[in-house]
Amino acid sequence: MITKEIVISSTNGIHASLAAKVVQAASKYSVDITLHYRDRIIDLKSILGLMSLAVPYGENVKIVASGERANEAIKEITKILG
Repeated sequence: MITKEIVISSTNGIHASLAAKVVQAASKYSVDITLHYRDRIIDLKSILGLMSLAVPYGENVKIVASGERANEAIKEITKILG
């Protein structure tokens, strides 16, 4: 299991088009990957789950992934969000 904490750098927070990019990137990998924000955990392959968090600019989130290509998945998603 790999864990990475990042700060959301988009001034609009996680909005619809950014969420779509994250879900598309996460779906390319056959890994279990989640995003932790406050007391909620969502599957990063779920656009509705990600949008429901409404994470604003500057907030800390944690990405947790497990699987053969977990490190690659986290790196790609970090580039999109951070």
